[in-house]
Amino acid sequence: MKNVLVAVLLSWLSVASHAQVPAHLDAGQSLPSAPVPQSTPGPVPATLPANVQQPVEPPPPAGGQTSLSLQTAEALALNHNPQISLARLLALASQQVTREVRSNLWPTATANLTGVDADPGSRITAGALNNPVIYQRAAAGVTVSQLITDFGRTTSLAASANFAAKAENQNALATKEQVLLAVDQAFYGALQAHAVLAVAQQTVSARQTLSDQVGSLFTNKLRSQLDFSFANVNLAQSKLLLLDAENNENAALTILSSVLGYSALQNLHLVEDTTPITVPPGNVSDLIAQAFSMRPEILALDFEYQSAQKFHSAERDLFLPTVQAVGVVGETPVRNPLLSDWYGAVGVNVSIPLLNGSLYSARAKEALLKEQAVQARELDLRNRISRDVRTSWLGANAAYQRLDVTRQLLDQANLALDLAQTRYKLGLSSIVELSQAQLQQTQAQISNAQAGYDYRLALAVLRYQTTGI
Repeated sequence: MKNVLVAVLLSWLSVASHAQVPAHLDAGQSLPSAPVPQSTPGPVPATLPANVQQPVEPPPPAGGQTSLSLQTAEALALNHNPQISLARLLALASQQVTREVRSNLWPTATANLTGVDADPGSRITAGALNNPVIYQRAAAGVTVSQLITDFGRTTSLAASANFAAKAENQNALATKEQVLLAVDQAFYGALQAHAVLAVAQQTVSARQTLSDQVGSLFTNKLRSQLDFSFANVNLAQSKLLLLDAENNENAALTILSSVLGYSALQNLHLVEDTTPITVPPGNVSDLIAQAFSMRPEILALDFEYQSAQKFHSAERDLFLPTVQAVGVVGETPVRNPLLSDWYGAVGVNVSIPLLNGSLYSARAKEALLKEQAVQARELDLRNRISRDVRTSWLGANAAYQRLDVTRQLLDQANLALDLAQTRYKLGLSSIVELSQAQLQQTQAQISNAQAGYDYRLALAVLRYQTTGI
């Protein structure tokens, strides 16, 4: 009998180590493994390592300015931005939840070592319904249990965890694309700030020259003090513009450095984006349909809904019985003479829920309501994506039209300034007219410098809103 029990327990362990799916599941019920997040360059590998290293800040440039293109900036952010590492680690952790749930389908084995010293004739007579006999003994044994069936509840829980892991993977992809969009915004913002700074420097130089010329004419009694004062006011305004432009450039570079993974401002030389400017897409309805099929946020909510469905099914199955096999075997080298030198038993336990204060019905209702909530979230997300795609498409078209308008505005402002300077030199106009022409030219130069970067950024936002990439 002893050998038979040991053989039964060993056969359970052998089946568990070789089987791919428990015996009570057919092939159609097997579950796919949780997905691995999309591989991107970074400090965290695509599979869970034994000891995950925390993301570290990239090394600062060796010295002087570092040239940085948009493609290089995106690659650097993917390697070192902490949000990328955080999303990837959460996706990897979600895969372990699937393994945790599926472990309930396999046998469990526990080794027990027990030593008892009791007075002869001792009995446990209070506290619970149990065998009151206590014997002196020292024993060692193994307990093995195996779930035979819970009528699909554990399988549904494993499927729910698997879909949740897929949703977390899509969230990691969404985080990656959000970081890339932030890089594009920061990069084009820094280029735009640098272009405005160049305009401000040119404006200060031109108005300094005019102020010197008017000052010389005023000294020689050829211009009034009013002309000289207006020239100095314009020069002071241009210097204020230069201070703001310098501050805005430093702020833009600080934002870019942070997105790249640096904690301090870096000395970066940004390389102009020379890709040809293209016309924005013409059909916004196609873009919205594309966004519904490709945005990782939509795909993540689809997986969350499937996960909620499986979890609701698992909570409903709480009302069904659970069948479990249990076996024990061991030896008792030190024992009371009344005890045998070994023990062993196998059995099957059927657990049938009867009354629990409506706990299971409340859990099933909760799961159903959460499933419906995920549906509502997905509908809300679709509405917001439709709105965002349409507004970004309108913004891209408006930015594209501004390219020609700002170019024409700059040409007219330059012509007006040339005419105003000529009239002022001939004494046909006052310094007020010349100042107004200078102001209009400065505004036109800034608008023209910003227009190109505004359109490239609008295209990047439209691309993100449409495809998430």
